[in-house]
Amino acid sequence: MTTAVKERKLTVARAMAEAVAQEMRLDPKVFVMGEDIGQLGGVFGNTRGLYEEFGKTRIRDTPISETAFIGAAVGAASDGMRPIVELMFVDFFGVCMDAIYNLMAKNTYFSGGKVPVPMVLMASTGAGYSDAAQHSQCLYGTFAHLPGMKVVVPSNAYDAKGLMTAAIRDDNPVVYLFHKALQGMGWLGTEKGATVPVPEEPYIVEIGKANTVREGRDVSLVSLGAGVHHALRAATLLEKDGVSAEVIDLRSLVPLDREHVIASVRKTGRLIVIDEDYHSFGVSGEIIASVVEHGIGMLKARPQRVAFPDIPIPFTPVMEQWALPNADKIVAAYHAMHKE
Repeated sequence: MTTAVKERKLTVARAMAEAVAQEMRLDPKVFVMGEDIGQLGGVFGNTRGLYEEFGKTRIRDTPISETAFIGAAVGAASDGMRPIVELMFVDFFGVCMDAIYNLMAKNTYFSGGKVPVPMVLMASTGAGYSDAAQHSQCLYGTFAHLPGMKVVVPSNAYDAKGLMTAAIRDDNPVVYLFHKALQGMGWLGTEKGATVPVPEEPYIVEIGKANTVREGRDVSLVSLGAGVHHALRAATLLEKDGVSAEVIDLRSLVPLDREHVIASVRKTGRLIVIDEDYHSFGVSGEIIASVVEHGIGMLKARPQRVAFPDIPIPFTPVMEQWALPNADKIVAAYHAMHKE
């Protein structure tokens, strides 16, 4: 008689912390810096338990000076360490952009490849819980637009652990953007679909490889982070109307797996991109341009995008929800294709 082994499921926050702990045990050069990442375990739970195991030398609470501690991480990475540094909210990038883009992203280029900068910059993204315009942006396109950094965005705990492990081991700077609604922190609102089975042993999810999370034949729904879950809900709604939607999780923006998206659109002939970042000059436009440039003849209808409008993120819950992507907006975008 065999005994069934219960699958182990983790939240995204726990998966991130586990990946960091496993890499710290393997490599003494890995350490973590940021605000409240020590005894508190991180505002979003992604460093919980690390301080107790590794102590204050390797889990370093910092003063509220993003420019100082991100600059220090760049220096440490350039000197052979492998720092993981948390920018608590991605919105705070403005106060330390010089350290990020003129140092972290460019020093390897400036040195002719002689000085790698193997560091991970992780930051929270996303709206939906009324934290207003300075704590709720995604800014995926901002970082993806700037050469010199890899950019990853997990949508579930399995990918969160695998991408974090890959990011720590990478000799390039990696920007790791996690969505607050996926962390498994109840006060932020929890996306149940993000908590999935996660192996205990270390593994990597290759940076630069998208994933088909639902097969379909009539339309390709392409997204990342929390948008993947909106797309899956929209696919379920469309199925009731006899529409078979394929859902693509980009997982990584730099490198961007254009080939995976193009292969899906070649099959379905229709494309909707879902992005919680701003509508203009961002990920949604880049995906659509990549498909159109490859071959506009693949498309049976004009591409659509469901993204955040070009306005500051409202504090008022009703206005915030009005502006955010959701499944109903995706379904409406599909039906708009057939009104032309």
